[in-house]
Amino acid sequence: MRTIFAVILALVLAACASTSAPSAGARRTIDIAAEQWVRIALEIDTYEEGYVDAYFGPGEWRERARANPRTVVELTAATGHLGSVLRAVAVNDTDQQTQQRARFLIAQVDSASFRLSMIGGARASFREEAERLFAFPLVLRPLESYDAALARVEALLPGDGAAHERMAALLDRTTIPAERLRPVMERAIAECRARTAARYDLPANEAFRIEFVNGQSWGAYNWYQGGHRSLIQVNTDHPPTIASALVYGCHEGYPGHHVQGIYNERHYRENGWVEYALAPLYGPASPLAEGAGNYGVTLAFPGDERMIFERDVLSPMAGLDPSAAMQANALFEAMSELEGVGVTIQAMFLDGEIDRERAIALLQRYELNSREGAEQSLRFAEHYRAYIINYEMGEALVRTYVERVGDAPAERWAAFERIMTEPTLPTDLMP
Repeated sequence: MRTIFAVILALVLAACASTSAPSAGARRTIDIAAEQWVRIALEIDTYEEGYVDAYFGPGEWRERARANPRTVVELTAATGHLGSVLRAVAVNDTDQQTQQRARFLIAQVDSASFRLSMIGGARASFREEAERLFAFPLVLRPLESYDAALARVEALLPGDGAAHERMAALLDRTTIPAERLRPVMERAIAECRARTAARYDLPANEAFRIEFVNGQSWGAYNWYQGGHRSLIQVNTDHPPTIASALVYGCHEGYPGHHVQGIYNERHYRENGWVEYALAPLYGPASPLAEGAGNYGVTLAFPGDERMIFERDVLSPMAGLDPSAAMQANALFEAMSELEGVGVTIQAMFLDGEIDRERAIALLQRYELNSREGAEQSLRFAEHYRAYIINYEMGEALVRTYVERVGDAPAERWAAFERIMTEPTLPTDLMP
């Protein structure tokens, strides 16, 4: 069957290459290629559990992938053949939307090919890994370039002693008590939803459920389950603070991953874009997905609105002193100048330039982490490696693009939505 399909693809490709005008055959080629990409990704997931982060396509495709996956070598060859098909579509098809889909799929297939090499045991530098997995031109600032900003942040911390100890004392004053965690989180997510629903047309049946877990390297996770439903898990190993309640609510929920899942499902079910039936963990969409999730807080709560909501609504619900939330909010704003410092440190660690103890010490100094928090960050980096670029650096990319489009809230919400409605690569958002 694989040989027969390859012949069919070759014949369709030849027909496509014979003319520069869009045709039914050319458009069909992109759909065939999209389906083949989804099938490849499902098979990669049998070698790396979690490679497919969400899937709501035909169940029989996943069953077939699990029952009879090709070898890593065969899958690598398949990505090469598929990349050739897609490149021909991008060159020969004059339909702009088809070209966009082809460009996006080329980057995704190239990423998958590199991931397969990693599954096979290959390793590259942190920079090369990031650029090849996420189609993201990576710029890492040297550590010393953050020193002046760090001094300004440290000056804002109350009390005496090491900066990370003073930070821990402040965060303790904003930590949500376990018995109040569920109502506070649900109220935070509800507010994020209300502000997003005022801007976007959300399905009437969309919903999420929340679970509290432990033993994870991440703070929270959205599992989009199809049918406009999500499971949002919150890790209680490090009890959430008032600030993280809104971060999780916007990042994992609205207008973040839950809403992204809804738009992906629309692409698949309404537009017939098969590639959106599946969300791979590693690929060119990841910097945009995580970056948009992070920026979602700023979008939904511009200016002082976040501080006011944390002070007047969430802190009283949690039984906490509202002034602590105000202090923490001001500190987090100042810490935006340290954006990217954690990635620089973790890249040094993953590239073998520094050992674990040195990395922990630097994370405590520059990110004001507790030792426990620094160790958790390293565990996350060791597991997900270059994926760590997608949060702060992805946020900077999305923020710069959205705020370049305009100052008015409507303009920014519209620019944010375009990232979810069009096949977009990270480089598309760069000036």
